[in-house]
Amino acid sequence: MAKTLHVDIVSAEQAIFSGEATMVIAPGEAGELGIMPEHTPLLTRVKPGAVRLVMPEGGQEEVIYVSGGMMEVQPDVVTILADTSVRAHDLDEAKALEAKRLAEEAIVNRTGALEIAKAQAELAEAAAQLSAIRKLRARK
Repeated sequence: MAKTLHVDIVSAEQAIFSGEATMVIAPGEAGELGIMPEHTPLLTRVKPGAVRLVMPEGGQEEVIYVSGGMMEVQPDVVTILADTSVRAHDLDEAKALEAKRLAEEAIVNRTGALEIAKAQAELAEAAAQLSAIRKLRARK
């Protein structure tokens, strides 16, 4: 039997996942991270994007969208404290496309640096949601 690690993904609203996985792939601040059992301890920020969990039963993947947060890695435990989290199959593509369009429009129409930064953050989040939806579709 393959070694596993315990994974907890939680946000302010809910604990979205708690269980075993053979591998966790997460969008770290400096790039995508692949975490396997017995990984060196690590603490990093997580960017908006898809967290992929390789399940022990048959290697199926569970995809969970996170909007950013922190990830703590211990040799046998991974904890992701997300700002918000949603299972990828629960994401609404039409809503994400509309949010992306509105954010792009806001970038063009805003004049203040703060307004532009907020619109860019909204654009990054919408793009990450769309990416999670595409990854889920590609898996099927």
